[in-house]
Amino acid sequence: MIKAIFISPEHGAAQTEAQSIQLTAGMGIQGDRNYGKSDHPGQNITLIESEIITAFNQQFSQAITLSAPRRNLITEGVRLNELVDKEFSIGDVRFRGVELCEPCSFLGDLLANDTISKREVIKAFIHKGGLRADILNNGEITAGMRLST
Repeated sequence: MIKAIFISPEHGAAQTEAQSIQLTAGMGIQGDRNYGKSDHPGQNITLIESEIITAFNQQFSQAITLSAPRRNLITEGVRLNELVDKEFSIGDVRFRGVELCEPCSFLGDLLANDTISKREVIKAFIHKGGLRADILNNGEITAGMRLST
């Protein structure tokens, strides 16, 4: 299930929660900072499991929000790592999982604080940072929709 949706109008700007988003095949999320960019594989859209965020908060006594990892779609009840090189859908929109969205130094800087170092943040999200995907057809996604393979 899609638990939450986030977009950011420009690089480094705060993420805002959206109830629905319009997607364009090969381009991304309309209104998002990465729309029309293809600098990296799977730059169209990113996903992360809400369970990973919850586990991070519990393991490191943190209170990061669902938007803190800066992924577009927050899922619940879906093992995203299994979707690399596979097609899946959310509603009528089809996707192809491209690669794991491994943590970068930017994420480490964002989440590091007095109780957890940048290095610990990055290590905590290795192989758990979510999924990068390509959008295969135009459509709309709404929070609460189910992801199917």
